[in-house]
Parts: sequence; structure tokens; C-alpha cells
Amino acid sequence: MSRAKPEDDEYWNSSKFSAFTFDDEDDEFTKMKESKRAVNSILVDDDDDDDDVEKVSWSGEPIGSISWSVKETASSFRSSGEQSFPKIDTAPSLPKQGSGYSLSSLFKAKSKPFQSFSESFTDTSTRAYAPELRKPKSECKDYMSDWSPEETVRRMRKGRAYSLERFHSLQDKLLLLDEAVSLHDGNVITAVLIYLKRSLSKEILFRELMVREVALRHYVHYLKEMGEQKLLVELMKALGRTEDMALMQYKEHLNIKDEGRRRDFLKSCLSLPFSQDDAMHVQDHYTLLERQIIIEGTFSSPANIRKTFRISEKQYILTALGARAKLKSWFDVDSLFNTKNWLGYTKKRSPIGFHRVVDILQKNNAPAQVLQEYVNLIDDPELRLSLAQKYKCHDIVIDTYKDLKDRQQLIVYQGKVERGSHEDRKIEELINNMQIRWKN
Repeated sequence: MSRAKPEDDEYWNSSKFSAFTFDDEDDEFTKMKESKRAVNSILVDDDDDDDDVEKVSWSGEPIGSISWSVKETASSFRSSGEQSFPKIDTAPSLPKQGSGYSLSSLFKAKSKPFQSFSESFTDTSTRAYAPELRKPKSECKDYMSDWSPEETVRRMRKGRAYSLERFHSLQDKLLLLDEAVSLHDGNVITAVLIYLKRSLSKEILFRELMVREVALRHYVHYLKEMGEQKLLVELMKALGRTEDMALMQYKEHLNIKDEGRRRDFLKSCLSLPFSQDDAMHVQDHYTLLERQIIIEGTFSSPANIRKTFRISEKQYILTALGARAKLKSWFDVDSLFNTKNWLGYTKKRSPIGFHRVVDILQKNNAPAQVLQEYVNLIDDPELRLSLAQKYKCHDIVIDTYKDLKDRQQLIVYQGKVERGSHEDRKIEELINNMQIRWKN
């Protein structure tokens, strides 16, 4: 092989070009590391005076800049004859006109501190891509810090923005409550009370509400609406309203479904400070529920219940009569009024008056025979006659006019009964009876 020409040796031995070797790939990798090192040298921020001097290449590009490193790497790839890397689209996703900064100026500038991207991109089109960062609290004006309690409650009343958290001291909170009460706005008062309930101990809150009747009423209503029964009982106890506290606690039995648990709860209520009448009612409620659970033999019979719960005779008769009449148990109805005298004779007696018995039987559609029997037991003749006419008890009306010896009224009543009926024939016989001494 012929020796290369001197100019060829000079070509291959120059610093700009190198001969082909099998280690070209390693050589190219070395160049890439050098380019990366050059870029990193830009990012390093040291205080040496040499950084103030900017080095440039023959082409005018700053040595060490990203653009210079990319061009040098690309030229080395082209000179090696190897296939270059795929082209990467380095165009920014945000509009160029939105920023007046380059990457090199962002990394190298010392006269100006590093700025956030939200400050770098000021164009309105940029904001569609990058949300605006929240400003620090130090830059926000605390425009609510100067609001007085009066101004705060007025804003609450008008539905404007407000803050109650700035009222920290007890004095400020009470001023806020007093201002809310002075506006006579229930919603504002309730809102302030909810804040005080959350930020004050219940002992302090109860103590202050004792001298603020309007606020106290709103607070009691709020606790009832929210179903905070336990706190409401504690409030009543703190106010010295022991009977109210006892009644509110007793009311809890309505929420207990299980009969056994309800009985035990009522037993625990017996020791509460009820009034005399209420204490008796709670005792009866407990005893009755206990008996209902047992339901055994004569223990729960009506007579036994009447004796145990001190039910009066009139209350018992009215209740039992209504129940038996609804069930159409007319024999049981008779047994309610049957009594025996000392001679053993059976007689009907009613502590409520038989006219009331008739009304109850008629409302429950008693048969005419049953109804007539009890109408006939009414002592007052005028009342008996009136009810007999009202309920069409013809025989009673006829017999009553006969006893009154009122022939004219009997003739008038004959025109009200069916012609040829049993009642019509009976009236005719009485009118023609010459042994009766009629008054008219």
C-alpha cells in the first residue's frame, strides 16, 4: 500500500478532524459527556469573577451555552458519518411572545433573582395553560380584621361575607351575641350561638345565657330542633328548671322501641324531680308497661287495672261501654249495668246516666231492641220522650203519652206511624179506651 501524502497526514492529524477508528462510538459518547459538562457548568452558580467574563466562539456563540453545545455535538455527528439522533421538537408549548426570557438568561442572570413561571409568563393566553398561583398571606390584606361586632352582624344580616373566628376573647364574643340580639334577627342570633357553642365551654355558655333571655330561648329552640336532648337536659338543670329537665328526659322513652329497655328507662325516671301529678303519671306508665309485658291471667283484667290505676267508676264505664259496643258485645254491655240489691233482685244502674248510654249505643249502631231497652230506663219523662221520638222508639213514645194522659199528642203521633202497623193499632185502642181519664 502506497504511503499517504503529506497533506493527507496533516488533514488527519489536525485537531479538527480525526481518523476513523472502531472506537468512534466511544469517542462520540465522550464528546456528548463533554457537551453535558459544558451545560452543567452554566447551571453552577459560583461567585468567581471568571463567570462575569463571557466566552464566545469564532461564530459568535457563547461558549458553554446550550445552543453552542448542541451545534458542536451535531457537527461532530455529521463529521463522523454516523446516523444522527431523531430530531426532537424543542418548540415551547407556550407562546413565545408570552415570555421575554431564554433558558440561559434564567440560569445565568445574577442581577435579578429567579422568578416563578407564573411571573415569567404574563400573557393572558398563557393563563389558560398554567393556573395562577395563590398569593402568600403576607401579600393579602386582612380586610376583615377591623370589623367591629356591630359591622359583622350587619353583614350577616345582609348575607355578605363575614368571619366570626377573629373574635377570640370572651368579651368580644358576648358583644357579638348582644349585637345579634339587638338586630332581632333569629337567623343571625342562631349563627352566633352555634359559634359560641363550638368555641366556649358549656358551663361558661350556660352562665352567660342565664342573663340573656332572648338568646336563651333561641338556644333552647335550636337544641330541640337538632335533637340534642342530652345537652338540653344539662341546660335545664343548670338553669334550675328541674321539672322541665325531668320531663325532657322522660320524653326520651318515645325513641326506645324495645319494650324491655323502655320499661327499664321508665324505672330510672321514677327518681327524677317531677311535680306530684307528673310523678304519679310516670309511676302509672311504668306499672302499666310492666303489666303489659307480663299479660298473665286476672293480673291484667279490666277490674284489676281499674283498681290498680285508681280509675273512677265513670271513667271505667265510659271506656268499657265504648269498647264493648264497638265489638257488638251487647251481652257484655248489659253486664256493665246489672247490679243486685240485698234481696237478690237484678236491676240496671248507670253512674253516667242512661241518656249518655243511649247516645253511645246509637253511635255504634245498636239494634232497635237494645236501644229501646235503655231509652226506657231514662227517669226524666220529657228527656225519655225526646230521645224516643229521635230514635223512633214508637212503643216508648206511645206509652209515655199514655202515662201523661195526653190524648191529643197521641192522636198527632198516630199520623207519624205507618197506617195499619202494630203501633197504629195500639194507638187506636188507647184512644178508644173509655177507662183512661185523658187530660184533653
